[in-house]
Amino acid sequence: MSTAVLAPTPLFHEAPSDVIRDGDVAIAYLGPLSLKQFTVTAGQVLNNKYGSFLHDDMIGRPWGSQLKSQRNKYIYVLKPTPELWTDALPHRTQIVYLADIALVTAMLDISPGSVVIESGTGSGSMSHSLARTVAPDGRLLTFEYHEERAVQARLEFEQHGLGKVIETTCRDVCRDGFGVDSVADAVFLDLPSPWEAVHHAKAAMKVGRVTRLCSFSPCVEQVQKTCAALRDAGFFDLRLFETLQRPHEVRTQHARPLPTRARGGVVSSRPGKRKRPSQEDEGDGEAVGEGENDGEGGPDQEPADGAAEEEGPEGDGEADAPTVVVSRPSREVRGHTSFLLFASLHRRASEGTADGA
Repeated sequence: MSTAVLAPTPLFHEAPSDVIRDGDVAIAYLGPLSLKQFTVTAGQVLNNKYGSFLHDDMIGRPWGSQLKSQRNKYIYVLKPTPELWTDALPHRTQIVYLADIALVTAMLDISPGSVVIESGTGSGSMSHSLARTVAPDGRLLTFEYHEERAVQARLEFEQHGLGKVIETTCRDVCRDGFGVDSVADAVFLDLPSPWEAVHHAKAAMKVGRVTRLCSFSPCVEQVQKTCAALRDAGFFDLRLFETLQRPHEVRTQHARPLPTRARGGVVSSRPGKRKRPSQEDEGDGEAVGEGENDGEGGPDQEPADGAAEEEGPEGDGEADAPTVVVSRPSREVRGHTSFLLFASLHRRASEGTADGA
């Protein structure tokens, strides 16, 4: 039985084909919290909780197409981006998520043509976003001490068309350094002991200009040790951030009439509404979970006409009432992931390569 060799498909930083091709990496969108990555292969079938979807039916169709199964459920086939890949990638380690990635990319002040060093490749979540930012003329030098993870990451980067942008090396940078001198515009450290790599990072950063370093650490004790090492190495402008997300739920509902003031206080302008006896003690609050979607229902839970789900004004039957788009913050804020420690460095030309000795 022969094994087909998939050609790299540059979907993550170059303009891809407008249609899905055999061998492309794709993302199956089942719902807001359910994305699955797969490789489109002629003759294969994608099976999930919504049914079976033939890869042959995907090939030649535009990206973002909707596919239906025999169960009348459907999915969307999406073009991969670093953001989608972060939500769909196979986890080999804990990963950096989008809120932290966005802040790191901005604070490191990198752009197309920059050279960035990353230590702690892991599952490649951060690597894809960094590569997209520095492409096509820049480079990402990523280091992973675990040999098997380094091999898997290198294969993924090649398949995703990032082989010319990302150079993957299996190396313990805390012990052996980065093996380069004065080449990096920025350094990103995702290590258990980042303070042990600070002096190696300094030697790898460019001379004669201000460069930036970021350390990603879950524990404040790691931050304290890294701060001390950065100050001893001559870094300045140390800043510490913690990124917390509070999503807002957006939905469409019927506009509710404004209350009017009359004798005895405020009364509603809604005519002829009376409560049933069972409602007397329930108050006027909304039912728990009303209009909410936990993300597990997938796209097939939308109304048949494709319109956004609407809720009537307290069930009074006024179908012709105007609609408005409203949002409300989630009751819970996503918890702590890690601390982001940023620092700047200006190496003088007179320092030469002595820092890395």
